[in-house]
Amino acid sequence: MDLEMVGAIRRGLKQEVQKVIVGQDDVIDLMLVSALCQGHVLIEGVPGTAKTLLVQTFAAALALDFGRIQFTPDLMPGDVIGTNLFNFQLNEFLLTKGPVFTQILLADEVNRTPPKTQSALLQAMQERCVTIDNATHDLGDGFMVIATQNPIELQGTYPLPEAQLDRFLFKILVGYPSLEQERDIVRRHGHSTAMPRLGDFEIAPVGTLETLRGMRAQVAAIRLTDAIVDYIVDLVRATREHPSLQIGASPRAANMMASAARAHAALDGRDYVIPDDVKTLVRPALRHRVLLAPGAEIEGQSADQVVAQIVEQTKAPR
Repeated sequence: MDLEMVGAIRRGLKQEVQKVIVGQDDVIDLMLVSALCQGHVLIEGVPGTAKTLLVQTFAAALALDFGRIQFTPDLMPGDVIGTNLFNFQLNEFLLTKGPVFTQILLADEVNRTPPKTQSALLQAMQERCVTIDNATHDLGDGFMVIATQNPIELQGTYPLPEAQLDRFLFKILVGYPSLEQERDIVRRHGHSTAMPRLGDFEIAPVGTLETLRGMRAQVAAIRLTDAIVDYIVDLVRATREHPSLQIGASPRAANMMASAARAHAALDGRDYVIPDDVKTLVRPALRHRVLLAPGAEIEGQSADQVVAQIVEQTKAPR
């Protein structure tokens, strides 16, 4: 597989997803970058902005197995990863796999379940395996978590712990569509109040897990110069020294940004990373990894604003 084919798959993926989803070009790109990096994505947006439908369509366009967990306050860890149940006929314990045994896992409204259940995803997201009764089960290199959460509803929700947030490559903010996009949505889907069925749109897969593996091999060969490495490290370290931030980004963030920058370069048809690749990805890669200082919160600053200041103040290589 060469870079030209990587670009063709990107264009084909967007074409198939946009049979169902109106707009969201940048979101689709970030999701594909994450898939190429074996990363995970947290999507935050108000209800009704097609977050769930987008994830389903993305999985269908790549012919990946899709699983969904609707997170609720009474969900238990075993409901996520599975458990061993005793079979009286065979007189032995048998593994009943949970929905985590899939390729694209939609963790819908992930912040509606208590931290005990949220933590069931920690090992899966980091190591792509789960441990049940001292036995470790592999989830495969196609495993990817795409979680959603609602930013405006706080009642009955539990903030995601920092350890889990740091495992997400990107936090993507999905806003309202433009006027013309909303008109197109109503023209396309306004005949029914039910969620559209993917089967009605004849989604043609543009690749498979094997295709993704080939693209990942191409991404791994993208050149990352020492100057770009220094730039990424400088950005991450600056988050730990900025007066508006109480907690900065971790070394894991720098590694993930480097990998994502390679994937972004490959999707643009380049075999080398440029500073603009990093600048494009820095906000979705860091906004969930930093914690505002109390004074900055009182002043009404946002994580995106502080990250933008850091980018402006950090010298980029030429």
